[in-house]
Amino acid sequence: MTRSVLYTSSPLLASKTPLWRSKMIVAMLALGFVGLGARAAYVQVFGNDFFQRQGEVRFARTLELPANRGRILDRNGLILASSVPAASIWAIPEDVDKDDPEVAAKLRKLAPLLEMTPAALDAKLADEDKTFVWIKRQLDWDVGEQIKALGIKGIYQRKEYKRQYPEGEPSAHVVGFTNVEDHGQEGMELAFNKELAGKAGSRRVIKDRMGRVVEGVGEEVPPMDGQDIQLSIDSKIQYFAFQKLRDQVEKFKAKAGSVVVMDARTGELLALANYPSYVPDKRKNLTGEQLRNRAITDVFEPGSTMKPITVGIALETGKFKPETPVDTTPGRINVTGSTISDTHNYGLLTVAGVIQKSSNVGTTKISQSLTAQQMWEGFSAVGFGQKPQIAFPGAASGRLRPYKTWRPVEQATMSYGYGLSASLLQMTRSYTVFANDGRVIPATMLKRDEPPVGVPIFSERTANQVRQMLALAAGPGGTGQKAQTVGYSVGGKSGTARKQVGKNYAAGKYRAWFTGLAPVDKPRVIVAVMVDEPSAGSFYGGTVAAPVFSEVVQQSLRLMGVQPDMAVVPQIVANPVEESL
Repeated sequence: MTRSVLYTSSPLLASKTPLWRSKMIVAMLALGFVGLGARAAYVQVFGNDFFQRQGEVRFARTLELPANRGRILDRNGLILASSVPAASIWAIPEDVDKDDPEVAAKLRKLAPLLEMTPAALDAKLADEDKTFVWIKRQLDWDVGEQIKALGIKGIYQRKEYKRQYPEGEPSAHVVGFTNVEDHGQEGMELAFNKELAGKAGSRRVIKDRMGRVVEGVGEEVPPMDGQDIQLSIDSKIQYFAFQKLRDQVEKFKAKAGSVVVMDARTGELLALANYPSYVPDKRKNLTGEQLRNRAITDVFEPGSTMKPITVGIALETGKFKPETPVDTTPGRINVTGSTISDTHNYGLLTVAGVIQKSSNVGTTKISQSLTAQQMWEGFSAVGFGQKPQIAFPGAASGRLRPYKTWRPVEQATMSYGYGLSASLLQMTRSYTVFANDGRVIPATMLKRDEPPVGVPIFSERTANQVRQMLALAAGPGGTGQKAQTVGYSVGGKSGTARKQVGKNYAAGKYRAWFTGLAPVDKPRVIVAVMVDEPSAGSFYGGTVAAPVFSEVVQQSLRLMGVQPDMAVVPQIVANPVEESL
């Protein structure tokens, strides 16, 4: 039987409620609504700007739209550096549920795609920043697509660009490379970074807490792609020069080497090779020895390759002619207590014979008829002691002390390449004075449409006379006979300089040089070769550096379409004369 309850008979309900209590409750409710209204008014009207900013900070993002970096091309339009799409992987670590068996299995598949161990991937995801961490930058785009297909919550990717260098090692020191942010770090990538980089665009968006774009805000600013840069380098000549230099460095077990090939008419650098080198887009375990562009940044005492410059200055004074006799007997000379020697007693030579036999004694005697100021002005005029005006980072100026500080013995040694220093690039450029009828022309790494106007230093007659002397030096009886080529006349000067270590010259350490031009009557190329510390077989420039010159000159002229100026193969003497150190 259901028991009925009479609620109206309850003492609590039967008691009379005080009027003030109900009024208080109504008042509190009213105050609550007033407070909510006031807060709503503050948020939406009076404090709207503040809350808008806070919302943007939390959810609005400006996405950078990367610009495509410009290409670096050789003189014929072949690509030396270009950008390709790449996937950069990032994560929100707190959203990656590693305890979920399905996610854990996907992470095990992800690690090898990233070229990481599972432990290394776990370490990345254990980063202190739980909202953002880079996992791997600039992966191949197809790898990024495979990672995207895994569909791991908390793992995302961003489209970027990475550089590729089709020519690899041979052109590494010319082109340089960029860092992971696509900023130039070395070579032409650094020199023309502003032009190549372009200008990134932007897009304002609203993102949710998962990092997904839910709404676009404002106008999109499109990116401006970078400019292409066309170099003066001929990639075919560059490759050949690098290959021959590498073979010679390895053959003579040398420390390093460099080759510079210049268009004698325009000053354009057709090749600039160094060995050892590196692969620009694979720089693991890279050392400074590989990275340094020795042909431009390193300076050395040029040795006997300076003798033609000294003789050119002497000829210009009118005191000497190519047939002027110079007595080098007995093969040595004393200058203020210091003895300067030749490797042989050449006896009575002409000025041309001094260059042919590379006589230190003969060059010293010629320099004694010149003032220190005349020599200094001549050396400076062809570019020694001055920073090359070339668009390349780190170009060295070398060392040429003011002439007022020269002692007689220093003037003597400078005449044959000791006591001053120059880079291989400076040495190459100095020989443009002989190739351009007495005018020095500026060097460039960029393609030129027209030949530059040179600065007159020597007369046309002097330049022609020195060219003929260089031809003698590279011919029978000269120190550079191994520089001879098939079909083309060549002229050049070998040099063998002792290496200075500290304040003294190191025993048994040399640099072998050869600098020359071809064809002799109408030069089209100037080639300079330096091999550092050859240690197997020989260390003389005529033996070590001249063969590289020979092969590079012949290949360069052939690729340039220069007609041979010799009908017969020259006879190369097996044992060239050794130049004096």
